[in-house]
Amino acid sequence: MLFELEPVFNNVGFSLDISHEIDLSGAELNGGFPFQKPVKVTGAVVNSAGVVSVMAEAAFTLFLSCDRCAAPIERQISVPVEHVLVTELNDDANAELILLESLRFDLSGLVTDDIFLTLPMRFLCKDGCKGICAQCGQNLNQDPCSCKKPVDPRLQALEQLLDK
Repeated sequence: MLFELEPVFNNVGFSLDISHEIDLSGAELNGGFPFQKPVKVTGAVVNSAGVVSVMAEAAFTLFLSCDRCAAPIERQISVPVEHVLVTELNDDANAELILLESLRFDLSGLVTDDIFLTLPMRFLCKDGCKGICAQCGQNLNQDPCSCKKPVDPRLQALEQLLDK
């Protein structure tokens, strides 16, 4: 998504619409490639009172597996992309500002960074996912398993007392 931003920076009130797709099919996440469809980015780059801002939204579908039970998951996700763009900085303390090296700017990297920074560390098929049994591999969301839970060897003496 390469944009020529010179008209936006030079004209107060000017805006440039964004309507693009980004192919992240080669991007790895948790050992898989969940971006099977392109990421749709819509919004605008706007010069409002001399401040140039990107205000957009990245919408996509993730195809992955539950981190507890390995069930397939399909999630619709929308990530806001909001940044202030500048051509020069007065000081280095403004980490929230995006410094442009030229007025031709590729927004793909910025959008991709926002997507990966927003995604959760774990993906579950549902909030109360019980996972799988470590002994037999039974999906505990479907049926309970009949395995006898192993006793911690440090507590075997207490178990003998309970048996009496």
